[in-house]
Amino acid sequence: MSQFLSPEALCCAPYTPGEQPRDQQYIKLNTNESPYPPSPKVLEVLSRGEAERLNLYSDPTCKVLDEAIAGWYGVRTENVVSGNGSDEILAFALRAFCGRGKGVAYADITYGCYKTWAALFGLESTVIPLREDFTIDVDDYMDFPGTIVIANPNAPTGMLLPASDIRRLLEKDPDRVVIIDEAYIHFGAESLVPLTKEYENLLIVQTMSKNRNLAGARVGYAIGSAALIAGVNRVKYSFNPYNVNRLSMAAGAAAMEDGDYFRLCCGRIEETRGWTTRALENLGFTVLPSYANFIFAKSERLPGGELYRKLKERGILVRWFDAHRIRPFVRITIGSREQMEALVKTITELLQEVCP
Repeated sequence: MSQFLSPEALCCAPYTPGEQPRDQQYIKLNTNESPYPPSPKVLEVLSRGEAERLNLYSDPTCKVLDEAIAGWYGVRTENVVSGNGSDEILAFALRAFCGRGKGVAYADITYGCYKTWAALFGLESTVIPLREDFTIDVDDYMDFPGTIVIANPNAPTGMLLPASDIRRLLEKDPDRVVIIDEAYIHFGAESLVPLTKEYENLLIVQTMSKNRNLAGARVGYAIGSAALIAGVNRVKYSFNPYNVNRLSMAAGAAAMEDGDYFRLCCGRIEETRGWTTRALENLGFTVLPSYANFIFAKSERLPGGELYRKLKERGILVRWFDAHRIRPFVRITIGSREQMEALVKTITELLQEVCP
């Protein structure tokens, strides 16, 4: 470890991304990517002419992208801020709304970057346990005076918190910011973006990685009151004004405008998720109710770590977290129907080896 690291950097436990192997052909169900290519409209805008303009800086205001997002959700561009993936937007938001005397609260089982960013920024964290059934109890957050971050649907569980509970949080303390991370909201649930017109203290963060099939483009955004967006922009322009590159901006705008393709891909993933859930339950698995493009499942016959390793040996990658309470589970991205059939077939064979 370098002697030059700051105390904040030393406190960080860096987030561990899912494996991205380059040396073998895997069925890749570990990083919640879409199994489908980007919209054909995206491919149309990524022209040679646009690439030849990479010698010029991108538009720091992200005008074309923000207008497309605002148009889709029926808000004004002053209510939108775009970023290099939702990770960047979330980090900007924590830096904007947390600090000395104002900490952040999040669940004990949720997206790992919340903890990492809090440590990096030197923020006081309050970690609130999920219930035994892995649901969020908003009553545990009611009296917290700082910023609250909730992934909805949650990750890695995929479970959804009702809008009525989030309304209760917003109304309990209008002077407290509530950040809802909706990375997975479009696979069977309703976004709470409309509530941003009612509540000045609500910030919704989304990504185009999953539902718009643009994980490699790194496009994320937030929607909220003009005051909240101005706060996020204050951090953005202090840190990285040109945060979205030209090609990603064009791709994101085109993807956002192709509603038919968006609905088609999300619908296919929902359908395949239902099929996979039923297939695994028929094999004796417990599968948590998911509103995401993944499922969280466990088997009494194959511990999570063992199942992960055996699947990897057979060319299938899933995600296993060696962490308290969730060690028995694996998180499985919903791929194409063919990929999921291959997964179920392989798991069936593994179970037969364990208990013929």
